[in-house]
Amino acid sequence: MITRRVALAVALGLSFISGPPPATAQDKSIVVASTTSTQDSGLFGYILPMFKAKTGIDVRVVAQGTGQALDTARRGDVDVVFVHAKAQEEKFVNEGFGVKRFDVMYNDFVVVGPKADPAGVKGSKDVLAAFKAIYEKSAPFVSRGDKSGTHSAELALWKAAGLDPASAKPTWYKEIGQGMGAALNTAHAMGAYVLADRGTWISFKNKDGMEISVEGDKKLFNQYGIILVNPEKHPSVKKELGQSFIDWVVSAEGQAAIASYKIDGQQLFFPNAAATN
Repeated sequence: MITRRVALAVALGLSFISGPPPATAQDKSIVVASTTSTQDSGLFGYILPMFKAKTGIDVRVVAQGTGQALDTARRGDVDVVFVHAKAQEEKFVNEGFGVKRFDVMYNDFVVVGPKADPAGVKGSKDVLAAFKAIYEKSAPFVSRGDKSGTHSAELALWKAAGLDPASAKPTWYKEIGQGMGAALNTAHAMGAYVLADRGTWISFKNKDGMEISVEGDKKLFNQYGIILVNPEKHPSVKKELGQSFIDWVVSAEGQAAIASYKIDGQQLFFPNAAATN
């Protein structure tokens, strides 16, 4: 049987060395399954040192698509999930795998595309009309195809537009099965459109020839939530340490830390725990 420690070593891309880890590291560390967007945006690199300075708890992040992150949590291989697909998160809790879901922050999705704008959607605030134009003109489009929160949002938008390229698989629609950074890089290379979270787009360095094509539609709202994995299902979950992280993230201090994370003066995430929980 694969132990939790071996599974985590694989998930984290670390080599596994036999023998127990030092007790202090084991006692004061947790593992959080989160999205590639929170990782790729640089948010964790900014806020986790603040949390550790306050509590002494080390947080290791496994960055996956939301669907994969929740599956990792269902196996009990992490202590906390911090993701952005509310319906999937609520199902996770209702199935007994999570203790309670808390809203943490939000930003929005944007449709990023080539400056040449082959679908003629630049400046639109109607994402469904934009998706229909991309479909009708067979303009290249990159899908993450990884069951992430962003991928789920993209599929929901196609469905709302009355279209289903993921099933039809036209040549202009490319599923890559990778994270947000990889999807943006692929779209850049192909001259394609892609649905991205604004935080990753702001932090993305390879922007030459690309720009935001569609933004501002209420359908592009992007909420993030955090959940403690249920220790009754998985006794290996570090309940107290995991809850300490959740409590800090939704506290005034943690919310202020999230709000203060900016790149070139642009705020990437907007805390809303106090307003919604």
